[in-house]
Amino acid sequence: MTQMTEPGLLAPPALAPDTLRIVPLGGIGEIGRNMTVFEIDGKLLIVDCGVLFPEEDQPGVDLILPDFSYIEDRLEDVVGVVLTHGHEDHIGAVPYLLRLRNDIPLIGSQLTLAFVEAKLTEHRLKPWTLTVMEGQVEQFGPFQCEFVAVNHSIPDALAVFIRTGGGTVLHTGDFKMDQLPLDGRRTDLRHLARLGEEGVDLFLVDSTNADVPGFTTSEAEIGPTLEALFGQADKRIIVASFSSHVHRVQQVLNAAVQHDRKVAFVGRSMVRNMAIAAKLGYLSVPDNVLVDLKNVNQLPDSQVVLMSTGSQGEPMAALSRMANGDHKIAVGQGDTVILASSLIPGNENAVFRIINGLLKRGADVIHKGTAKVHVSGHAAAGELLYCYNLVEPRNVMPVHGETRHLIANGRIAQSSGVPASNVLLTGDGAVIDLAAGRARIVGQVECGFVYVDGQSVGEITDEDLKDRRILGDEGFISIITVVNRSTGKIVSGPDIHARGMAEDDAVFDEIKPRIAAALEEAVTASTDHTTHQLQQVVRRVIGTWVNRRLRRRPMIIPVVLEA
Repeated sequence: MTQMTEPGLLAPPALAPDTLRIVPLGGIGEIGRNMTVFEIDGKLLIVDCGVLFPEEDQPGVDLILPDFSYIEDRLEDVVGVVLTHGHEDHIGAVPYLLRLRNDIPLIGSQLTLAFVEAKLTEHRLKPWTLTVMEGQVEQFGPFQCEFVAVNHSIPDALAVFIRTGGGTVLHTGDFKMDQLPLDGRRTDLRHLARLGEEGVDLFLVDSTNADVPGFTTSEAEIGPTLEALFGQADKRIIVASFSSHVHRVQQVLNAAVQHDRKVAFVGRSMVRNMAIAAKLGYLSVPDNVLVDLKNVNQLPDSQVVLMSTGSQGEPMAALSRMANGDHKIAVGQGDTVILASSLIPGNENAVFRIINGLLKRGADVIHKGTAKVHVSGHAAAGELLYCYNLVEPRNVMPVHGETRHLIANGRIAQSSGVPASNVLLTGDGAVIDLAAGRARIVGQVECGFVYVDGQSVGEITDEDLKDRRILGDEGFISIITVVNRSTGKIVSGPDIHARGMAEDDAVFDEIKPRIAAALEEAVTASTDHTTHQLQQVVRRVIGTWVNRRLRRRPMIIPVVLEA
């Protein structure tokens, strides 16, 4: 039977000798905020530290972080943070971790660390870093880490093989098995096979595309599509993609050269990341193809390509502002917009709003559903099965995905011969102990969402978000009443004001006498009542009435003053 995290699991026992403890603090049951903590001999190693982007039911939230509370009192025991690649869902929370201890060593490839260092500069943090590459072996306290080249939708991605006294773990990070990568850097299957021969006690495997059959399409197939679309366009071309997707930007630059167009980067993160990639040699920029955005209007529309951020519908990103008409680039009739990215689950409505907004402005919108303008960076089911057969792990723990992805990945592992009892379907905060070649779920630690809202980190709670949703969906009612403390008679009010509701305030005249009567009864019934108790009386009376009479559940703020 597959091991699964169940509600109500107790706190884990003390860590036994010669046992490796694994605690995921994010990235399991969701797409984002990937972070896993490994512990042995009193020391901690962290793999990845990313963010999750908010969904529509989290209004006002900018980012969601892993819950650091599990390690907050043990930061001095952290020997390093291994970053598998430079995507935000794997590196975006690093600044918030380093605010707690700014000298934690960061370990990663050249491009990954360059992206991280640029981000940390904005937070006025200067990290201690160690650049590693595939094949390199480094010792961090009781953890020996060997790095493996893997292919993903960003250059320089690495898997990590961790050797400890409690066993070995192979963590893929995000990966796929593209046999024709644009940079020629394939997932090193021979290296994975050698590690399999040595013995992989626990295999942590990317699950994002585990429910997609077959093999992921090669990046090389996107280039011809882009070149064909560029050839068909008569006016400006706007390509939206992740600001870290160096390969896609390279294909856009190549297509622009083929059709005598100039390219301008739009969006602060796009400008920053592509400058870094070009400087380090990951992006080959043809001569005279780049122009500054402020000079674009001097060129004919037929010679312009804009490489933009905002492919996921982020409200403040460049493409969203173009769709809303509040960006310096005014999208118009005949422009071609290409969304060269896949939809991250939860972003569908935001992206569709952008598509509709651009279409209303007369643009021709091309996306993955209408043309081959994007391929995934994650291994599909066929690739995962291939890896299981290659590595032959003793235990498997699917990571990086929603529940449906984790379950699909677990089934693939079982089909390759991994016993069902050795497949661990866990969640954030699960505690897994590895010893003598056996991995077991032994408990659960507190692991919630940590919300970044403006300058506040962790101050916004789920209850606050519930209040925001109620305000947005159901409206707001305030009731102010003044009561004579001695007689219990109403001196003033109830004055009722509603916002976000279609009904006029006059509709509440019907309920005012009931509120007054309930208050007077409460005051005379008890001499030791509190203002809070009186406010609760008001809340119950009007809440019941509004629900039955108006079919609404608004936020109710009762104010009772005793004179």
